[in-house]
Parts: sequence; C-alpha cells; structure tokens
Amino acid sequence: MGVVLAMSSSVMSSENTGSILGPVLAWLLPSLRPVHADFVHYVVRKSAHVVEYGILALLWRRTFLRGVNLRPAPSGWAALAVCVAVATLDERHQSLVANRTGTPADIVLDSAAAAATMVFAHVGCWRVVETATAVLLWIAALGGLGALVLDLAAGIGGGLLWLSVPVAAALLLYRWRRSAART
Repeated sequence: MGVVLAMSSSVMSSENTGSILGPVLAWLLPSLRPVHADFVHYVVRKSAHVVEYGILALLWRRTFLRGVNLRPAPSGWAALAVCVAVATLDERHQSLVANRTGTPADIVLDSAAAAATMVFAHVGCWRVVETATAVLLWIAALGGLGALVLDLAAGIGGGLLWLSVPVAAALLLYRWRRSAART
C-alpha cells in the first residue's frame, strides 16, 4: 500500500509523468501529433491504475489465503473489499494533494481492476480467456455479418468485412470441432 500512497503524491501528477513520457514518445514516434501523444499518456496513466490494483488485489488475496487461512472465494471477496477501500481513500487523498485530482471514475476503474483480477484468480486465467475469445468471435461473426448486410443494402462494398466475417466464422467452427473432439 506504500506504493499506492507514493503514486498518489504530486510527484506522479499528470504534468510530471507527461514531462517524462512526452519526450520518450517524441523520440520513438516523431510523427505523433500532440493530441495523440496526450491520448497515449492518458492510456498509460489509466493502465497504471489497472496494474497497480490488480497486483494489490492478488497480494491481499494471498494474505487472506495463507495468513488468515480463508478459503479462496472469501479471500477474494475480502481482497476486493480492501482494494475498494484503498481506492476510495487513495482518490480522497489525491483530491487534497496539489496538482492531483481524485475522481469517482478512478475508484470504479481501480475496483473493476481488482474485481477482474479476482475473477482471473478464482476461475482461472485460461477459462476467462477462452470465454472472452468465444464471445469476441461471436461478436465479430454476427456483428460483422450484420454490418456487411447493412453495407450491401446501402450500396457500400463492405471492404475488409468480406475477409473478417468468414475468418471469425471459421475460427468459431474450428473451436467447436476442437471442443467436440475432446469430449
């Protein structure tokens, strides 16, 4: 939690991290427009929230599993409760620090990151990845097919949808055949 407090200080304000990331982005991607560099900076800062609270949730879960000897499900809920409390206190602290702002949206982001990490830890990483892959392939196949139909009805060619929809459908068929072969 010391890392969370250190990240809440004015040293890690947007202006300070931007003064470091800006020149790095300018060196790596010299043609990057300032508005895009600002967006990358924003994404990096929000990604730090996700990583920070994911790690915090895992550490607290491990503490509750091994130190307090809770079962996995209750230890996950307890870790999530701690992370929500820490996120709330962290954003409150940031609202009192110069050059920082505490926002309810960051509390939601931090809590969602902790909750997602607990789902991964409890259910298993591969099971979550498998489910997410299936859902995204169905969205690509059915949504792409719907967009293709609308494009054709509007007299638009459809572009890459002619390639992406069959690929998504083929991958769904492959996944279905693979899972049928296993059972």
